[in-house]
Amino acid sequence: MTMLSTTVQPGFWAATGMIAAVVLCSTAGEVLTASAMKSIGDLDEIRARSGMTGAILAVVTCPRFYAGVAFLALAFFALLFALNHLNLGLVAPASASLTLVTNAIAAHFFLNEHVDRRRWTAAVLVCIGVYFLAH
Repeated sequence: MTMLSTTVQPGFWAATGMIAAVVLCSTAGEVLTASAMKSIGDLDEIRARSGMTGAILAVVTCPRFYAGVAFLALAFFALLFALNHLNLGLVAPASASLTLVTNAIAAHFFLNEHVDRRRWTAAVLVCIGVYFLAH
């Protein structure tokens, strides 16, 4: 006797929540990691002064680096969960493109980076593309 498995696709809000978890955890991880690396300084200068061991110690003694890695790990497991419940054709493009948008916003507000008009335009176009992809 063969058992047929019936898979039920999650509703709109469940799918949105899964993709949002991937995007927000990924963005938090990338922003925290970038902030940690900026606070550490130029690794080439540290390596020239203290050798490779000094450069490695500078990174592994920064708590923000570990927070970034933890959020990136959460993003990975959130992605696995989303892929277990949703179609790859939706999860991969939506999470990757929306991460681009949230990274631009986070870079502007949290890292005080200059985000030029071309990057904001790209972010808007990405949002439009994700809308079409979801509908």
